[in-house]
Amino acid sequence: MNKIQPTTHGLRVVAAMILFVIGWAAISGNASESANELPVREFAEFGVVGDGKADDTSAIQRAVDAGLGDIRFSKGVYRITRPIVVNLDTVGVTSIHGDGVATIRMDGAGPALKFVGTHFKSADPAGFEERVWQKQRMPLIDGMGITATHAEADGIEAVGTMQLTISRVHIRKCRHGIRLVENNRNVIISDCHIYENRGIGIYYDEVNLHQSNITGSHISYNGGGGIVARAGAVRNIHITGCDIESNMSPDQPPTANVLLDCRGSTSGTAEVAITGCTIQHNHQAEESANIRIIGRSDPTERQKLIREGNVTISGNVLSDVHVNLHLVNCRGVAITGNTFWMGYRHNLLIEQSSNIVIGPNNLDRNPRYDYADTADANNSVVIRDCQDCTIDGLHVTNVRRDPAAVTIRRCRRMNISDCTILDCDHVGLLLEELSDSRVSGCLIRDDRPDSNSVPVKIVGGRENLIDSHLVPQRR
Repeated sequence: MNKIQPTTHGLRVVAAMILFVIGWAAISGNASESANELPVREFAEFGVVGDGKADDTSAIQRAVDAGLGDIRFSKGVYRITRPIVVNLDTVGVTSIHGDGVATIRMDGAGPALKFVGTHFKSADPAGFEERVWQKQRMPLIDGMGITATHAEADGIEAVGTMQLTISRVHIRKCRHGIRLVENNRNVIISDCHIYENRGIGIYYDEVNLHQSNITGSHISYNGGGGIVARAGAVRNIHITGCDIESNMSPDQPPTANVLLDCRGSTSGTAEVAITGCTIQHNHQAEESANIRIIGRSDPTERQKLIREGNVTISGNVLSDVHVNLHLVNCRGVAITGNTFWMGYRHNLLIEQSSNIVIGPNNLDRNPRYDYADTADANNSVVIRDCQDCTIDGLHVTNVRRDPAAVTIRRCRRMNISDCTILDCDHVGLLLEELSDSRVSGCLIRDDRPDSNSVPVKIVGGRENLIDSHLVPQRR
């Protein structure tokens, strides 16, 4: 038999293969040793129980402080007695998930979850410290339920955060649902149920916050108000596609489903869009409102004419409160395409404001909603002590009891045109001490049997252009 002698090249190839195998084994061994030195830890390894009885506070906090990053709660009730604090600069980027089956129950005071960042500047990228992008960007809470037993327990609180994102979260039986304090930037709240809390659903609490979006959420039965901004410096609030209902209580001070209160602020709240929402209930609460915006109140002469605003209110359905839309000391508000009814005192009340544009809106008393107590709704429009406003295409019907369906009092430079006012008690359009204004092209009629209402009544005023073909005028 002939034997094949190995060539020098073949020996070199075999040797190289042996060395490769030995090297790979060494690398794999080192990798295994490294993995053993730094094992990947799971949330459950920190001793979290989730049976609704054990106090899971320390175990959850240890997991957060360990820097897991992706914290996933399995099905259960996680009882805590003090806030779980996520210090983003220390633990790094963090997300908390419950997949819709996990609930945190807060049995102590303070927020169940508190996110703390270090960003106290604007949203301009040029002003960021690199550590914000590396460790703090977009803290995420998703799919969690939060409830409470303590009277001073809140759901979620955030301070100094950038891109806080809260989605698919259910918050109930807390004091405040989501509380934003001091400084935050670029907040998104979406697809949440913030329901039956004692205080405020979403609370801008004297916060400096620009760029916040609230979309697709149910915010209802919160006793202190639905979405509330007080003082602070807030810009760019976008409230879209939400159902916001009955966020007021007869046992608490007057509030609103959406309340933007600029009093006590140095720069107020402005640049707001409220679009495509259902906002309603309930008229049993004193001075209740669906949307109430109170501009900055500054008694100094220098600030007397400064009003907060730049607001769009469009495509909403509003009903069943004392005042559906209440503006005080505002400037630059566009109101169009909304449906109003059951304004027990007023559908629209606008005071001490300027540059308000009211386009086509439907203010009606639909027989479909002819319940026993809806007869008490007045549904009137009152605009007083305002200037430089346009009212065009407003449709008003079936106002009851009030002195007039539409009252314009102590106003100047008002342009009122192409409005329809039908079947209203007493006076259709009441003009009191109006000056330097124009009224034209309106249809004002009352065709109810035995009606003795007056289409237009003018009291005082000067230098107005009133369309002579409007209706017979009576003084």
